[in-house]
Amino acid sequence: MKFPRKPREPVDINLAPLIDVVFILLLFFVVTTTFTRETQLKVDLPEAVSGTPPEVMKTPLEILVGVDGSFALNGKSLSKNDLASLMEALRLESGGDKSLPVMLSADGQAPHQAVVTAMDAASKLGFAHLRITTVEAQAAQ
Repeated sequence: MKFPRKPREPVDINLAPLIDVVFILLLFFVVTTTFTRETQLKVDLPEAVSGTPPEVMKTPLEILVGVDGSFALNGKSLSKNDLASLMEALRLESGGDKSLPVMLSADGQAPHQAVVTAMDAASKLGFAHLRITTVEAQAAQ
């Protein structure tokens, strides 16, 4: 006895549900990912124990921060101790050359806000080479 064969239906894979799942996973990963903002100001911290002075081709701008949070630029005291006056003094002293290195020398007892203000002034003006100076630690005797 001969049985009639059923006609075969072509196998078809529907990709629409797969694409929906991929987009939902993509959305999930985008929403749950945390992004960090990197600051634009690079700071090279010298070693305090065995640091060596940097070799500088150009004359650096030196910002001094006193114990009371007062600012001095290249040995000249500023009349006001705020961000705007420090930025103006940096702009005048540099003559628009943003490639000059900036050296930040702060007293050990200086307020942290004054140091951050000096770093912020250099950053806002576009100075990219900032060094924080330290003194070499003395060996205990």
